[in-house]
Amino acid sequence: MSEHKATVAWKRTTADFSYDTYNRNHAVTYGGGTGQELSAAPEFKGDDKRPNPEELLVAALSSCHMLTFLAIAAKKRLVVDSYEDAAVGRLTKNSKGKLFVSHVVLKPVVRFATAVDEKAIAEIHHRAHEECFIANSVLTEVRVEPAGAMLSG
Repeated sequence: MSEHKATVAWKRTTADFSYDTYNRNHAVTYGGGTGQELSAAPEFKGDDKRPNPEELLVAALSSCHMLTFLAIAAKKRLVVDSYEDAAVGRLTKNSKGKLFVSHVVLKPVVRFATAVDEKAIAEIHHRAHEECFIANSVLTEVRVEPAGAMLSG
């Protein structure tokens, strides 16, 4: 099928190396050569001005759902003018007391060029969730709660 690459690089920037003092900032370079600076979540002593792995997981689920939704809509010849999602992921403990992203809620708002039946929109969201590569790759519960669809203008 396809292969997707990411290189993660970190270097110690402190004289000592203890849990309280080591730097969580690191760089990721993707297969195409672009990259970004990341950190741990602030709750884990990371830099709150940089994305963290938990946010990236939420973003990946949201982005995958959106891209799948757009592909399905395009194949149905439904013109989407904009798509926005305020996705939220929750970190909780599992039955063994280990932290994990237990669920992610997607709340997409989609704007269409023409009126689209709510039932059709719900079906596209359902299919997008079922076909999303990332949602199919994780154990995290992913719920899609569309915040609405409207006409542009």
